Amino acid sequence: MIQKFFSTCPRGLEEVLADELLELGASQIVPDEGGVHFSGDKALCYTVNLKSRIAGRVYWILLEDNYYSEEDVYENAFSIDWSEWFDVDKTIKVKMVGRRCPLKSLNFAGLKVKDAICDKFRTVTDIRPSVDTHSPDMIIHGFLSENRMILSLDTSGEPLFKRGMRKFTNEAPIRENLASGILRRCGWKPGIPLYDPMCGSGTFLLEAALQTLNVAPGIDRKFAFEKFNYFSADIWNKIKAEALKEEKNVEQVNIYGSDIDPVAIKITNMNLESLGLKDSVSVKMIDFIETSAPAEKGILITNLPYGERLSNVEQMKELYPKIGDKLKKNFAGWDAFLLTSDLKMPKSIRLSVSRRIPLFNGALECRLFHYKMIKGSNRKS
Repeated sequence: MIQKFFSTCPRGLEEVLADELLELGASQIVPDEGGVHFSGDKALCYTVNLKSRIAGRVYWILLEDNYYSEEDVYENAFSIDWSEWFDVDKTIKVKMVGRRCPLKSLNFAGLKVKDAICDKFRTVTDIRPSVDTHSPDMIIHGFLSENRMILSLDTSGEPLFKRGMRKFTNEAPIRENLASGILRRCGWKPGIPLYDPMCGSGTFLLEAALQTLNVAPGIDRKFAFEKFNYFSADIWNKIKAEALKEEKNVEQVNIYGSDIDPVAIKITNMNLESLGLKDSVSVKMIDFIETSAPAEKGILITNLPYGERLSNVEQMKELYPKIGDKLKKNFAGWDAFLLTSDLKMPKSIRLSVSRRIPLFNGALECRLFHYKMIKGSNRKS
């Protein structure tokens, strides 16, 4: 039976998530701000949770209707037989978001939805579910626009970027789904040499290695849909078994990382070792300014030091021209992608920008700057 879903993603990655959903078998795909609407059966819902590298959460849409007041919000929520979806012993949490919502308080609207769910359960079962705002079994997601209301069940539970694979982090780590989406925006595919010269805890390296080995990002974690009354263990076990069969053996890959910080190198190696990848990915401690290209051509991608990672503005001003010099002298033939929230960075790096891609790292507005390194032709006058 075809159902409607909405998957969130980091802002700026809606189009690449739409492409990924198409590859996974979704239909009626419509990108929206901060995510993508799509349709499919529950097997597709399981598959997207298991295999999507870019999605943040997957919501199963239960209701779309008009509303004009808080009472309409209550009545719409009460119209759903929640006991069909989950048992009364499951704890709940209601999260409300809005876009141009005319109501005075989203929190009050959320309370109306919570009351409606509890009242519906009490009508059907004589018992009301308990609320747990910290680790609920079920998250009910409400979205209110100008006069349209959507109620959904969160099928993911923990956000999908929490793969359970990166065991260790250092300061200002980039989220896994943002890293995978950036890899896709850059045009990287398994087999193309990849180098992160400021790798931090190694997120780009880990995501690229897992793609190369075709490891499903959700293979080692649990999902909220496993607690649904409509959950089919047979379908889910078949999907997981097929994903495990598709994995490739660990081997040497064309993925390289470096960092000047010994702690970052230690953390990266620990993360790689926990996945059995320490001997597959080449990582070394060296200043980017002193390194050389690990292959004749490839894709260089890094999350530049800024804000939390490098507090001294003067340090950044000194670093950027050195990065530009290194790219020009040693990385001809490469495509360099630099992620930063410092929108003045291109002026300091003094290279011609091929593309500026707006992205958000959480709430932080960033740009992914693309530099096509062609020998002798990149330097700005």
